[in-house]
Amino acid sequence: MSSSDFHIQLRGIKKSYLFRKKPRLILDNLDFTAKKGEFLCLLGASGSGKSTLVRLIAGLEQPDSGSVLHGGQKVSAPSDKRILVFQDGALFPWLTVEENIAFGLNSKKIPRSEQKEKIDKVLKTVGLEEFRQAYIHQLSGGMKQRVAIARAIVLEPEVLLMDEPFAALDAQTRDQLHLELQDIWRKTGCTIVFVTHNVRESVRLGDRVLLLSSNPGKVVKEYSVSIPHPRYIEDHAVVDLSREILKSLKLVVQASEQSAK
Repeated sequence: MSSSDFHIQLRGIKKSYLFRKKPRLILDNLDFTAKKGEFLCLLGASGSGKSTLVRLIAGLEQPDSGSVLHGGQKVSAPSDKRILVFQDGALFPWLTVEENIAFGLNSKKIPRSEQKEKIDKVLKTVGLEEFRQAYIHQLSGGMKQRVAIARAIVLEPEVLLMDEPFAALDAQTRDQLHLELQDIWRKTGCTIVFVTHNVRESVRLGDRVLLLSSNPGKVVKEYSVSIPHPRYIEDHAVVDLSREILKSLKLVVQASEQSAK
Protein backbone atom coordinates (compact mmCIF):
# COMPACT_ATOMS: atom_id res chain seq x y z
CA MET A 1 0.00 0.00 0.00
CA SER A 2 1.47 3.38 -1.02
CA SER A 3 1.62 6.48 1.17
CA SER A 4 -1.21 8.03 -0.87
CA ASP A 5 -3.58 5.34 0.47
CA PHE A 6 -3.23 6.69 4.01
CA HIS A 7 -5.11 9.67 5.37
CA ILE A 8 -3.12 10.05 8.59
CA GLN A 9 0.48 8.91 9.02
CA LEU A 10 2.74 9.10 12.05
CA ARG A 11 6.37 8.27 11.36
CA GLY A 12 9.04 7.75 14.01
CA ILE A 13 7.31 9.97 16.57
CA LYS A 14 9.20 10.83 19.73
CA LYS A 15 7.81 13.17 22.36
CA SER A 16 9.05 14.11 25.82
CA TYR A 17 7.80 16.38 28.59
CA LEU A 18 9.68 17.86 31.51
CA PHE A 19 8.87 16.10 34.78
CA ARG A 20 10.58 17.39 37.92
CA LYS A 21 12.97 19.30 35.68
CA LYS A 22 13.96 16.16 33.79
CA PRO A 23 12.73 15.03 30.36
CA ARG A 24 10.37 12.07 30.44
CA LEU A 25 9.86 10.14 27.20
CA ILE A 26 6.11 9.85 26.47
CA LEU A 27 6.16 8.46 22.93
CA ASP A 28 9.08 6.50 21.52
CA ASN A 29 9.60 5.86 17.81
CA LEU A 30 5.88 5.46 17.26
CA ASP A 31 4.42 4.66 13.83
CA PHE A 32 0.87 4.14 12.67
CA THR A 33 -1.48 5.00 9.83
CA ALA A 34 -5.20 5.54 9.31
CA LYS A 35 -6.94 5.11 5.97
CA LYS A 36 -9.50 7.60 4.72
CA GLY A 37 -12.90 6.93 6.31
CA GLU A 38 -11.48 4.51 8.87
CA PHE A 39 -12.58 4.38 12.51
CA LEU A 40 -9.32 3.83 14.39
CA CYS A 41 -9.24 3.29 18.15
CA LEU A 42 -6.14 3.94 20.25
CA LEU A 43 -6.27 1.80 23.37
CA GLY A 44 -3.92 1.97 26.31
CA ALA A 45 -3.54 2.44 30.05
CA SER A 46 -2.39 5.63 31.75
CA GLY A 47 1.03 6.73 30.54
CA SER A 48 0.64 5.39 27.02
CA GLY A 49 0.53 8.88 25.49
CA LYS A 50 -2.93 8.54 23.94
CA SER A 51 -3.97 12.14 24.56
CA THR A 52 -0.59 13.40 23.40
CA LEU A 53 -1.04 11.47 20.15
CA VAL A 54 -4.33 13.11 19.23
CA ARG A 55 -2.96 16.54 20.14
CA LEU A 56 -0.07 15.90 17.74
CA ILE A 57 -2.48 14.88 14.96
CA ALA A 58 -4.59 17.96 15.69
CA GLY A 59 -1.49 20.15 15.34
CA LEU A 60 -1.82 21.49 18.89
CA GLU A 61 1.66 20.14 19.69
CA GLN A 62 4.71 19.17 17.67
CA PRO A 63 6.83 16.01 18.09
CA ASP A 64 10.44 16.20 19.22
CA SER A 65 11.28 14.12 16.17
CA GLY A 66 9.43 12.27 13.45
CA SER A 67 6.51 13.59 11.42
CA VAL A 68 2.72 13.70 11.40
CA LEU A 69 1.14 13.76 7.94
CA HIS A 70 -2.44 14.47 6.88
CA GLY A 71 -3.14 13.64 3.26
CA GLY A 72 0.60 13.47 2.66
CA GLN A 73 1.16 16.99 4.03
CA LYS A 74 3.05 17.68 7.24
CA VAL A 75 0.89 18.79 10.16
CA SER A 76 2.46 21.93 11.60
CA ALA A 77 -0.54 23.81 13.04
CA PRO A 78 -4.21 23.31 13.94
CA SER A 79 -6.71 23.15 11.09
CA ASP A 80 -10.48 22.87 10.79
CA LYS A 81 -9.81 19.81 8.64
CA ARG A 82 -8.89 18.05 11.91
CA ILE A 83 -11.17 18.73 14.87
CA LEU A 84 -10.54 17.46 18.40
CA VAL A 85 -13.41 16.62 20.78
CA PHE A 86 -12.25 16.61 24.42
CA GLN A 87 -13.53 14.48 27.30
CA ASP A 88 -15.11 17.49 29.02
CA GLY A 89 -16.52 18.92 25.79
CA ALA A 90 -14.72 22.27 26.28
CA LEU A 91 -17.98 24.15 25.68
CA PHE A 92 -18.60 27.83 26.42
CA PRO A 93 -21.09 28.08 29.32
CA TRP A 94 -22.07 31.68 28.51
CA LEU A 95 -23.28 30.65 25.04
CA THR A 96 -26.41 28.73 24.05
CA VAL A 97 -26.27 25.35 22.32
CA GLU A 98 -26.77 27.04 18.96
CA GLU A 99 -24.12 29.68 19.68
CA ASN A 100 -21.61 27.01 20.75
CA ILE A 101 -22.15 25.12 17.50
CA ALA A 102 -21.84 28.35 15.51
CA PHE A 103 -18.52 29.32 17.12
CA GLY A 104 -16.29 27.72 14.48
CA LEU A 105 -18.57 28.88 11.65
CA ASN A 106 -18.27 32.47 12.87
CA SER A 107 -14.48 32.14 12.89
CA LYS A 108 -14.64 31.08 9.23
CA LYS A 109 -16.95 34.05 8.46
CA ILE A 110 -19.63 31.82 6.95
CA PRO A 111 -22.80 33.83 6.10
CA ARG A 112 -25.64 33.66 8.64
CA SER A 113 -28.08 32.07 6.20
CA GLU A 114 -25.62 29.27 5.46
CA GLN A 115 -24.83 28.89 9.16
CA LYS A 116 -28.49 28.34 10.01
CA GLU A 117 -28.79 25.59 7.42
CA LYS A 118 -25.69 23.82 8.73
CA ILE A 119 -26.69 24.20 12.39
CA ASP A 120 -30.23 22.95 11.74
CA LYS A 121 -28.78 19.88 10.07
CA VAL A 122 -26.36 18.95 12.87
CA LEU A 123 -28.90 19.66 15.61
CA LYS A 124 -31.17 17.13 13.92
CA THR A 125 -28.27 14.68 13.57
CA VAL A 126 -27.50 14.77 17.31
CA GLY A 127 -31.15 15.05 18.40
CA LEU A 128 -30.97 18.47 20.05
CA GLU A 129 -33.37 20.55 17.92
CA GLU A 130 -35.51 21.39 20.97
CA PHE A 131 -32.49 22.54 23.00
CA ARG A 132 -30.93 25.04 20.58
CA GLN A 133 -31.59 27.98 22.94
CA ALA A 134 -30.57 26.13 26.12
CA TYR A 135 -27.40 27.00 28.04
CA ILE A 136 -24.79 24.38 28.84
CA HIS A 137 -25.62 24.17 32.57
CA GLN A 138 -29.16 23.14 31.60
CA LEU A 139 -27.96 20.01 29.79
CA SER A 140 -27.13 16.49 30.96
CA GLY A 141 -23.65 15.06 30.47
CA GLY A 142 -24.70 13.15 27.39
CA MET A 143 -26.34 16.21 25.86
CA LYS A 144 -23.19 18.26 26.45
CA GLN A 145 -21.16 15.70 24.52
CA ARG A 146 -23.72 15.80 21.71
CA VAL A 147 -23.17 19.57 21.52
CA ALA A 148 -19.39 19.06 21.42
CA ILE A 149 -19.74 16.53 18.59
CA ALA A 150 -22.16 18.82 16.73
CA ARG A 151 -19.74 21.75 17.05
CA ALA A 152 -17.04 19.55 15.52
CA ILE A 153 -18.97 17.99 12.64
CA VAL A 154 -20.67 21.25 11.59
CA LEU A 155 -17.24 22.26 10.22
CA GLU A 156 -17.24 19.11 8.07
CA PRO A 157 -13.75 18.00 9.12
CA GLU A 158 -11.87 15.34 7.23
CA VAL A 159 -10.60 13.90 10.51
CA LEU A 160 -12.51 13.76 13.80
CA LEU A 161 -10.25 13.26 16.82
CA MET A 162 -11.91 12.13 20.05
CA ASP A 163 -10.08 12.04 23.38
CA GLU A 164 -12.07 9.70 25.68
CA PRO A 165 -15.27 11.68 24.99
CA PHE A 166 -17.59 9.28 26.83
CA ALA A 167 -15.39 8.32 29.81
CA ALA A 168 -17.30 10.40 32.37
CA LEU A 169 -20.79 9.27 31.28
CA ASP A 170 -23.00 6.59 32.80
CA ALA A 171 -23.25 3.25 31.00
CA GLN A 172 -26.72 3.86 29.53
CA THR A 173 -25.81 7.26 28.10
CA ARG A 174 -22.51 5.96 26.76
CA ASP A 175 -24.33 3.06 25.07
CA GLN A 176 -26.69 5.46 23.29
CA LEU A 177 -23.87 7.78 22.19
CA HIS A 178 -21.96 4.82 20.78
CA LEU A 179 -24.90 4.13 18.48
CA GLU A 180 -25.21 7.78 17.51
CA LEU A 181 -21.49 8.12 16.81
CA GLN A 182 -21.54 5.05 14.55
CA ASP A 183 -24.44 6.62 12.66
CA ILE A 184 -22.65 9.99 12.34
CA TRP A 185 -19.51 8.23 11.10
CA ARG A 186 -21.46 6.42 8.38
CA LYS A 187 -23.25 9.60 7.30
CA THR A 188 -20.18 11.87 7.21
CA GLY A 189 -17.57 9.41 5.94
CA CYS A 190 -14.88 11.19 7.97
CA THR A 191 -11.83 9.48 9.43
CA ILE A 192 -12.16 9.04 13.21
CA VAL A 193 -9.25 8.56 15.60
CA PHE A 194 -10.78 7.65 18.96
CA VAL A 195 -8.80 7.46 22.22
CA THR A 196 -10.04 5.17 24.99
CA HIS A 197 -8.92 3.03 27.90
CA ASN A 198 -12.13 0.96 27.66
CA VAL A 199 -11.51 -2.30 25.78
CA ARG A 200 -15.16 -3.08 25.04
CA GLU A 201 -15.70 0.47 23.73
CA SER A 202 -12.79 0.15 21.33
CA VAL A 203 -14.12 -3.13 19.91
CA ARG A 204 -17.65 -1.83 19.61
CA LEU A 205 -16.60 1.24 17.62
CA GLY A 206 -13.36 0.61 15.75
CA ASP A 207 -12.38 -0.84 12.38
CA ARG A 208 -9.00 -1.37 13.99
CA VAL A 209 -7.72 -1.20 17.54
CA LEU A 210 -4.11 -0.24 18.21
CA LEU A 211 -2.85 -1.35 21.61
CA LEU A 212 -0.25 1.01 23.07
CA SER A 213 2.44 0.27 25.63
CA SER A 214 3.04 2.60 28.56
CA ASN A 215 6.01 4.69 29.67
CA PRO A 216 6.82 5.29 26.85
CA GLY A 217 3.99 4.70 24.41
CA LYS A 218 4.38 2.74 21.20
CA VAL A 219 2.14 0.42 19.20
CA VAL A 220 2.62 -3.14 20.47
CA LYS A 221 -0.32 -4.90 18.79
CA GLU A 222 -2.98 -4.28 16.17
CA TYR A 223 -6.42 -5.85 15.98
CA SER A 224 -8.73 -5.76 12.94
CA VAL A 225 -12.40 -5.70 13.88
CA SER A 226 -14.60 -7.23 11.17
CA ILE A 227 -17.81 -7.46 13.24
CA PRO A 228 -20.70 -5.93 11.26
CA HIS A 229 -22.24 -2.59 12.37
CA PRO A 230 -24.23 -1.69 14.34
CA ARG A 231 -22.42 -3.42 17.19
CA TYR A 232 -23.59 -3.78 20.76
CA ILE A 233 -21.62 -4.14 23.98
CA GLU A 234 -23.27 -7.48 24.78
CA ASP A 235 -22.70 -9.06 21.32
CA HIS A 236 -20.84 -12.37 21.67
CA ALA A 237 -18.29 -11.39 19.01
CA VAL A 238 -17.61 -8.08 20.79
CA VAL A 239 -17.23 -9.84 24.14
CA ASP A 240 -14.89 -12.51 22.73
CA LEU A 241 -12.53 -10.09 21.00
CA SER A 242 -12.59 -7.77 24.02
CA ARG A 243 -11.50 -10.65 26.22
CA GLU A 244 -8.57 -11.37 23.90
CA ILE A 245 -7.47 -7.73 23.81
CA LEU A 246 -7.86 -7.38 27.58
CA LYS A 247 -5.40 -10.24 28.12
CA SER A 248 -2.84 -8.41 25.99
CA LEU A 249 -3.52 -5.11 27.78
CA LYS A 250 -2.91 -6.74 31.16
CA LEU A 251 0.44 -8.08 29.93
CA VAL A 252 1.37 -4.61 28.67
CA VAL A 253 0.51 -3.05 32.03
CA GLN A 254 2.46 -5.72 33.90
CA ALA A 255 5.51 -5.16 31.71
CA SER A 256 5.30 -1.42 32.33
CA GLU A 257 5.09 -1.94 36.07
CA GLN A 258 8.09 -4.28 36.02
CA SER A 259 10.21 -1.83 34.02
CA ALA A 260 9.33 0.98 36.46
CA LYS A 261 10.75 -0.97 39.44
